[in-house]
Amino acid sequence: MTDSIMSKAATMEIPINSNGDTGTLPEDDSLEQAAQLQWSLDEKVGSSRGTRDLQQVMVSGPNLNETSIVSGGYGGTAEGIIPTSSIKGPAVHYNAEFNKRIPVTGLGSNMHHSSSSSSMAADDATRGVAVEKLETMKKWGLNTYKCTKQMISERFGRGSRTVDLELEAQIEVLRDTKKKYENVLRLARALTNHFYNMVQTQHALGDTFADLSQKSPELRDEFGYNAETQKLLCKNGETLLGAVNFFVSSINTLVNKTMEDTLMTIKMYENARLEFDAYRSDLEELSLGPRDAVAMARIDAAQEQYQVQKDKYEHLRSDVIIKLKFLEENKVKVMHKQLLLFHNAISAYFAGNQQQLEQTLKQFNIKLRPPGADKPSWLEEQ
Repeated sequence: MTDSIMSKAATMEIPINSNGDTGTLPEDDSLEQAAQLQWSLDEKVGSSRGTRDLQQVMVSGPNLNETSIVSGGYGGTAEGIIPTSSIKGPAVHYNAEFNKRIPVTGLGSNMHHSSSSSSMAADDATRGVAVEKLETMKKWGLNTYKCTKQMISERFGRGSRTVDLELEAQIEVLRDTKKKYENVLRLARALTNHFYNMVQTQHALGDTFADLSQKSPELRDEFGYNAETQKLLCKNGETLLGAVNFFVSSINTLVNKTMEDTLMTIKMYENARLEFDAYRSDLEELSLGPRDAVAMARIDAAQEQYQVQKDKYEHLRSDVIIKLKFLEENKVKVMHKQLLLFHNAISAYFAGNQQQLEQTLKQFNIKLRPPGADKPSWLEEQ
């Protein structure tokens, strides 16, 4: 009897009405009773077996895409069959362990989530850079305001400044010395240019005398003597130019590199002194104000900034003292050598002592460039 009931229940159809809901037909009451009887028998078998069978059906049951819903009654035609594959909706998976349906999200949602996460990370990075730049500009503006206020106060005699009399006197001496050495350098360059033009004139004059000695037989000897003299003067002049050029090059290095480097450190020291006095004045003004919680927090922050500026000021001050000392030693050594070279070369030239002039160049390891070395070769001109 159970087998006949099950065979009949297995072949029954699910009637639906025009709205898609299951309907109740009078001729199917017996089938309904048979299904209820079968359900009571399954309950007696045991809950554990029923659960296991249900899990097996949920995992390995028929594919929903291959099932269909029949709209006719029992034994009707297949005209109302609707394949479930045509019904579109969100796909689901059945979890046999928890007996739940889990919606399946597509790749599009995952890609959208990853792209939104990356865009959020990029926005956070950009926002962080903007905040950092804003903080930097804020600190720079506050520091500039304090330094400008301190500078104006010092200029009008209203503010106090830190003074190191001995160091400032040495700085003034260096600036005055640099101006005088720049004047020496300017005059030495002018002497070099004028003497170079004279040597070129002597060279051209010697060539002219030599040419006239060949074309004027009656004055050959006179033109020849003068041509030899001008060539000798031209040669000695080129030797002297080598010594003067070395002198100019050494003075230029001393003035525009060594002294300039020390003056750049002095400029940094003066800026640090101005910042130190600005934060010192700010701390003094805050100390004279009220002593509530907000004021004490501002005083502590000003104290930290004051200590930072003080350390920077003292560090640059020590650097300036060391550089001034080394500059003075280097200046004495360089100028002693260069002044001796300049004196010996000028004296030997105007005394007509060619041997002494060449010896002076050897003494100071000066190598003369061959004539025409300054001009580019024909290959370089191409």
